[in-house]
Amino acid sequence: MDKKIISDLDNCPEEDKERMSTMVDQLQFRDSLRMYNSVVERCFNECVDTFYRKSLTKQEETCVLRCAQKFLRLSTQVGLRFSDLNQEASTRDKGHAYKGL
Repeated sequence: MDKKIISDLDNCPEEDKERMSTMVDQLQFRDSLRMYNSVVERCFNECVDTFYRKSLTKQEETCVLRCAQKFLRLSTQVGLRFSDLNQEASTRDKGHAYKGL
């Protein structure tokens, strides 16, 4: 996020900060639901090929579980990488701030 925007938020009334926080929470919830629905749809389309039974076959069930596990592992790795990059950027920014003093 732009540093100016962050510093502007510090000057906002508490009511506005609360409203912004609520909006961010709602957006994150919506995005997580979209991601969940996307995974369900993708794994279902990839793994389920017959509709002769009420329940999944053992092979379909295994496929769906593997698909979901792959997605979760990938999401975790991506999250960790973004966290690392964010931490590196934060460290660089702090280093530049100290040099300017």
